[in-house]
Amino acid sequence: MTKPGDQLKVVVVGAGFAGLTAAIECRVRGASVMVLESSSSRRQLGDIISFGSNSGRIFKSWPGVEAALDAICHHSSGLDFRSYDDEFLCRQTWGAEAEWGKRFNGHRGEIHEIVWNHALSIGVEIKLGNKVSEYFETDTEAGVVVNGESISADVVLAGDGVRSTARTIVLGFEDKPKSSGYAVYRAWFGTEKLKEDPLTAWLADPTIDHHVGWLGPDVHFLVATLQKGTACSWVLTHKDDADVEESWSAPGYINEAVAAVSDWAPVVHSIIRATPESTLVDWKLVFRDPLPTWISPKRRITLIGDAAHPFLPTSIQGASQSMEDGVTAAVCLARAGKDNVPEALRVYEKIRYPRVLATQRTGVTNRDAWHKADWDFVRKNPESVKLPRLDWVLNFDARAHAEEVYGKMVEELRADSGWRPDSTL
Repeated sequence: MTKPGDQLKVVVVGAGFAGLTAAIECRVRGASVMVLESSSSRRQLGDIISFGSNSGRIFKSWPGVEAALDAICHHSSGLDFRSYDDEFLCRQTWGAEAEWGKRFNGHRGEIHEIVWNHALSIGVEIKLGNKVSEYFETDTEAGVVVNGESISADVVLAGDGVRSTARTIVLGFEDKPKSSGYAVYRAWFGTEKLKEDPLTAWLADPTIDHHVGWLGPDVHFLVATLQKGTACSWVLTHKDDADVEESWSAPGYINEAVAAVSDWAPVVHSIIRATPESTLVDWKLVFRDPLPTWISPKRRITLIGDAAHPFLPTSIQGASQSMEDGVTAAVCLARAGKDNVPEALRVYEKIRYPRVLATQRTGVTNRDAWHKADWDFVRKNPESVKLPRLDWVLNFDARAHAEEVYGKMVEELRADSGWRPDSTL
């Protein structure tokens, strides 16, 4: 049976969640898809990553993926908030969101492996050790150069991360990431040492997944346990003005992490000191000013995911929005067909840009609500620390939305050929 994307040849650069989602969604619509990944192997890296219900529905639509994720993901009914001196503040539960869909939180590498395997199972070609050195486009095709070889397609979807080389062809110049003024210590490890300390043994309970957030002036510390009490992950966000031009991720040091919360409760220190130093990463949070556009001059190449729009972790939406990008791009390409790729990419940008921009801003507002809190006010009004759970962000079906508005967006763009995204919205 003919599919809408038949005859379309797609090259995806980067096998992160944006790239794999785009590849899967293009493939199920009939396209021939090649994913080029610079790493020489699929690496089981990372720590905890969160997918809201808006991306959870995408996982659920892929046969077998939901069940595979359930086996390895975090399952808790809520998040306990405590002050830096370990006073209980409140508990935020997720029951009211059940009708919006399912959330998935777990180890980035383990979730990535499940998505990777699903992509392979449906016929996506993934080529490892293929670092793209150049991008090119004409009026009729786009492509990349890998190890001196040119690879051409109808369209290139560039999901090559926060240091994307594709941004240069889109912008016409190289822009550099900027420091956000914050960094995160991150870790994932087994709970053996936690079990040995009376202050932390409760975290290794095999019958319950814990999720606890300790908040203090300009610092927050989030801890999650999962996989029947055998795994623990934590993130500690703190002020940091280090230069990020050359590197944004480096090995972390336990004593430095403890120093960032030096006057905090002993339980926090114990959790950090139970962490094998080899698992600790010091991750500088970078951002970029919103780009004037995500698509190349001839409209054959588009940025997706972090390459287009890095998110602060406090948005809890970076991975989810990357997946929404992939789904939306695939829908637009299938609707437009091989002969109308430039129009498809313009529609993709018009659909996604304002939503992404608005969602990105929640990362700053969420962070500041915790880091800039008036603690006299918080102790009197503990519910004030709860995370905003926004219906327009989480109760959203990117696939259905793109299908619904595609025709309208085409009409608007044809009526206004000079339309450009507005980064001031």
